Amino acid sequence: MHRIRPALLVCLLASSLLSSKASEPPQATVSFTLDFPQSTPDHYSIVIDTSGNASYTSGLPKPESQADSETTSVSDQPYHYGFTLSPATRDRIFDLAARANYFSGKLDDTRHNMANTGVKTLRYKDSRRSTEAKYNYTTNSAVQQLTALFQRLSTTLEYGRRLSQAYQYQKLALDEELKGMEQQADQNELVDVEAVAPILKKIVGDSSVMNVTRARAERLLEKAKNSRAAE
Repeated sequence: MHRIRPALLVCLLASSLLSSKASEPPQATVSFTLDFPQSTPDHYSIVIDTSGNASYTSGLPKPESQADSETTSVSDQPYHYGFTLSPATRDRIFDLAARANYFSGKLDDTRHNMANTGVKTLRYKDSRRSTEAKYNYTTNSAVQQLTALFQRLSTTLEYGRRLSQAYQYQKLALDEELKGMEQQADQNELVDVEAVAPILKKIVGDSSVMNVTRARAERLLEKAKNSRAAE
């Protein structure tokens, strides 16, 4: 057999890599942002990509005059958290985005005299399009479902934030947080509890935490595990 010349070998490898890249599905992201000064948190943003990688940011940086104040607490600081979304929730988000025409039209319905529930922003981005729509209230069914889903996800992640703070600074407050979390999980008011599994596992494995508190965290982990298995 003739030897393959080095230059030809390089070309073949490059062609193979390009072919592999071309076969990969294009990466897309959906993001949801809420700005509502009268709520807690007053700002949050969730970004999801087609691989299920996600990031959550809540809270706004305080003005320097407040940031320098001795009364500024840990909970006043912006919170950043990276996690992986379940395949079922990820697929639902991108399906609803498609049904909402990727937010390319006007979503805000000003015909109804609706109370202010915060400025919501949905964004979609892939290799072909980049769209954004802001709204307070909408009659678009797909967007209503997306809004509810993202709000439930934020509620779940905020529990993770408060549990992490309580675990570090005030372990006696863990039980009350977990009690509320259990109740909301039982009422299907949370989504993807497994996203906050790291702090739940830390609580379960800490013998210095009350047994009743560890039991609550363990039940939540089991519920999350069963929910993922059912997908």
